[in-house]
Amino acid sequence: MTIESHPLTPFLPPNGRVLFLGSFPPPKARWSMEFFYPNWINDFWRVMGLIFHNDKTYFHLSDGRRGFDKERIVRFATEQGFAFFDTATTVRRLKDNASDNYLEILQPTDIAALLAPMPHCRCLVTTGGKASEELRAQLSLASGLPGGELLPMPAIGQRLSLQCYGRQLDWWRMPSTSRAYPLSLEKKAEFYKQLIQ
Repeated sequence: MTIESHPLTPFLPPNGRVLFLGSFPPPKARWSMEFFYPNWINDFWRVMGLIFHNDKTYFHLSDGRRGFDKERIVRFATEQGFAFFDTATTVRRLKDNASDNYLEILQPTDIAALLAPMPHCRCLVTTGGKASEELRAQLSLASGLPGGELLPMPAIGQRLSLQCYGRQLDWWRMPSTSRAYPLSLEKKAEFYKQLIQ
C-alpha cells in the first residue's frame, strides 16, 4: 500500500470565487496533463466545455493527440475565478487505481489556508462522495458544532449555506465527473450549470 503526498500545488487565482474540491488525483500513469482532473476518462473538462462553449471537446488538445489542453484550461480557470485543489494532501492508496473507495485520507487539506488568499471566494464545490464526506467533517468542526456533530449532507446538486472561516459560504455537492458515476455527461453538465447562473 502506497502513501502519496499531493503532487500538485493548489490553483488559487486572486480573483477566485469558486473552489472546486475533489478527493485526490489518480495515479500519474493515468494523467493526460499536469493539472486538476487530469484523467482522460474523467469528464470534468468535457462538462466545462459543454457549459461554456456547447462543445464537450473544447478543452481537448487541438492537434489530435489524446489529452487536455492545460494552457487553455488554466486561462479559462483564471478568467472564471475557478480555484482547484483536493480535500486530502496525503493518502494511502489501497489499490493502484483512481477509485475513491480505495483511498484512505491520512492528512486532510487545510481549507482555511486555501480560502485565505481568495477573499471573494464564497462557493465551495465537492465533486464526489469522498470529497463531500471529508469537507462535511471539516466544515462541521470549523462551524463549532458540539461533540462531533455533523452538518447535514446536501443532496447531490444542492447547496448548504453556512457561516464558516470568517465568511458566508455556499457548499455545493455535485455528482462525480468520473465515468464510473452512472449519469450521462449532459445530465452532469445540468448540475454543474447551477454554479455559473
